[in-house]
Parts: sequence; structure tokens; C-alpha cells
Amino acid sequence: MSEVRRYALGLEYDGSEFAGWQAQQGQRTVQAEIDKALGMVADQPVASVAAGRTDAGVHARGQVIHADVRCSRTPYQWLRGANSNLPDDVAVIWAREVDVDFHARYSATGRHYRYWVCERGPRVVLSRKRVAWSYSRLDVSRMQAAADSLLGEHDFSAFRGAGCQASTPVRDLRELQVKRFSPEWIAFDVTANAFLYHMVRNLVGTLLVVGQGDAGVGWPAEVLETRDRRRAGPTAPAQGLTLTGVDYPAHYGLPARGSPSGSLDAL
Repeated sequence: MSEVRRYALGLEYDGSEFAGWQAQQGQRTVQAEIDKALGMVADQPVASVAAGRTDAGVHARGQVIHADVRCSRTPYQWLRGANSNLPDDVAVIWAREVDVDFHARYSATGRHYRYWVCERGPRVVLSRKRVAWSYSRLDVSRMQAAADSLLGEHDFSAFRGAGCQASTPVRDLRELQVKRFSPEWIAFDVTANAFLYHMVRNLVGTLLVVGQGDAGVGWPAEVLETRDRRRAGPTAPAQGLTLTGVDYPAHYGLPARGSPSGSLDAL
């Protein structure tokens, strides 16, 4: 029998029509589509592991997975073979053979997300599956001031979704930048060593309350200290969120994460 080989692959997908990453009985998921496509290339069953389990409706332009197989394939074979068997809303964008000690989830040193909000009176139509909508005027400077107070290593229980299975609520929040790219488009760039279930969406939802003028700049930091999810703002809608990249130690030789631009095409 052939030796086990481990391959890492980068994925891009539109999460609009998926019930999230993780395979679920009777549901259309990214993992199920990927495993089926990779299995056809490998000519054997494949069970992939992802850097992060994105929720239903959440997108990715920098998801990373690994899979173990007993066959040898070139990066080109994985790329072309998988994509020829994948639906239009998911694609493999790169592939590499890696050491068996590489793990898509546990080897990661950082995750990056971007959350898009369209701020205007009429509801969003053409971009409705890729951005959240705010009919209220948002004060970016207030949201940034509030965001700055949340940086660092903390217990983020106040921003932890129900059903979170993480063993600890402590996370290192390294970046929380709020940027206005045009009169209508605002992006939240969020980086941490790892995230709790719904953590990014709960952070954004809380900052939006501040941006709308319904809470003070110091309120999110006060909420953080309570460790009580009931005290924070609402969970922001899933469609605005995109996993933009995952960081790994350089010795694995994986493609560097690209910096997202201010264009929605960068999703």
C-alpha cells in the first residue's frame, strides 16, 4: 500500500448557498463538495480538515485545508482535477504537498476576516449576498475608538456565540480596523490567533451600535469585562463576512496571504 501523503489546498467560495463549511447530513456544505471533488482526483475517499469552520452564508477567499491520501498528484492535477468537479461557487486556488506534521487548523498562527457593510438609505440589492446593509449613518471614528479598546488577549465570552465548543474563551485580538472606502462602503478588518463561534459577527454587531450613536465609545470595553453575551450587540448578518486568509509558519512554504483591497471584487 502506498504511503500517506498530505496536501494543503487554498479555497475560495461564495457561502450564500451553503449550510456552512462542515459536512452535515442532508445539507449542502463546502466540505462535502470539496471532499467529493478531491476524492475523484485521488480515486479514493477524502476527508478534509479546514483552518476554520465558516458558518452558513459566510464566504472565503483564503480558506486553507489539508487532506491525507495514498496517492501522488501534482499541484496542477489537484487544481485542475478538483475544479473540474466542483460547482461554480467553490474553487481550489492553489495546492501544495506538505509535511505530515502540517495541520490546517492547529498549525495556523493567525486568521484574517473582512466584514463589509453598505451604508445607505435604500436596501442593498445587487450585493445583498456579499455585504450587510445599514440604513443608519455610521461614525467610523467612533467605531475605531471603540475597537481599539478591545485589542489584545482577553476573555471574549461576551462575544462568544451559543453552542461554541472552544475549550477556552481567551483569544488574542491583533487587529480590528474600521475603514470607509467610499461614501457607502465600510469594511471591518479583524485578525486574531483564532476566533470563537460568531465572535467576528458579534464584535461587528456591537461596534455598529456605537457607530449608529446608540451607545458610547467605551461601551464595548465594558461589555468585554462582563463576559456576558447578553450585554453585547446583535450578531451581524452572515453575508457580510469573508475569511480572507490564514497565517502559517514560513517553513511550510505555503502561498503568502494577499492583502484585501477596497474593492468588493477582493472578496
